Amino acid sequence: QVQLVESGGGLVQAGGSLRLSCAASGLTFRYAMGWFRQAPGKEREFVAAITSSGESTSYADSVKGRFTSSRDNAANTVYLQMNSLKPEDTAVYYCAAGRTLPMVVRSAGTYWGQGTQVTVSS
Repeated sequence: QVQLVESGGGLVQAGGSLRLSCAASGLTFRYAMGWFRQAPGKEREFVAAITSSGESTSYADSVKGRFTSSRDNAANTVYLQMNSLKPEDTAVYYCAAGRTLPMVVRSAGTYWGQGTQVTVSS
């Protein structure tokens, strides 16, 4: 019943920008949301998270100052604005939803989308 659908991935040159979107449906209660990514041969890692109200966010050190998470609750959509992209940002990016921001950050009891590919060329 719960569905998270990511979009906005693609190919971009280093230094460029992309904005990912995650549309959520089937979530009865307010939820924190977040973004994770997984590159080939690497473990899935936390990228960013945002509270249900959008008032608080959390970011991995590797993306601080470059990525910004926001949400439009009326549209049931969370966004990840990705600026100053680097080749090491290349990965499949996954949207996640959970009860609280800390739970999302540590992947505790979260729902997952199918992912969207982000490729950053050097």
